Amino acid sequence: MFFIDPSSHDIGRSASSGPAAFTPSVRRGVAIDAEDFRLSPTASSQRFSFHLLGASTPLVKGYWDLRSAIFCQEQHLFEACDRDELDAHAYPIAALDHTASSGSGVVGVVRILEEQPRLWYGGRLGVHGEHRRHNQIGKGLIWKAVTTANGWGCDRFLATVQLQNVRFFQRLHWESIEELQIRGRPHHLMEADLSYYQPGLERRPLLAAA
Repeated sequence: MFFIDPSSHDIGRSASSGPAAFTPSVRRGVAIDAEDFRLSPTASSQRFSFHLLGASTPLVKGYWDLRSAIFCQEQHLFEACDRDELDAHAYPIAALDHTASSGSGVVGVVRILEEQPRLWYGGRLGVHGEHRRHNQIGKGLIWKAVTTANGWGCDRFLATVQLQNVRFFQRLHWESIEELQIRGRPHHLMEADLSYYQPGLERRPLLAAA
């Protein structure tokens, strides 16, 4: 992504402006470019952008807070903390709401990690409860996750998906491979069709933001 001017952190993108006309800028410590609003090969968001987070980005706190709110406080999949050993080498991705006037602006999260050479997994996908009516957030997070890994030499991209979300993933060019039970809840192991998710151009950081 392009880092233009750190002093322009308050520069935002109006909800009515089109992504193609958006001038690269910096907001809340992350660089933003028109491509960051991508939802699919043919669609872009008018409100939300999707970012690979660096360790020094202020949005990292919002990323962790939202993960905890979704997976601990709401779904009770974990008790006190949803972080695990995989976070040490996972890459966090966040969705940013450009109409938010307070808080971090983080309204969606996902992480990606390379389990084996060229075999990638996505996980901890979640959207803020007040924003789930906007299906663009989930689409954009999935697009950002898979295209990023694809640009880094991914041959396969897998994820364990909760049962209620399987149809949503299928509409986004994913295939169910196996049914699983994880923490007492039904999931499907699913694989993305990499021919649909064009490789991203973002460079792979030397270290993940843990």
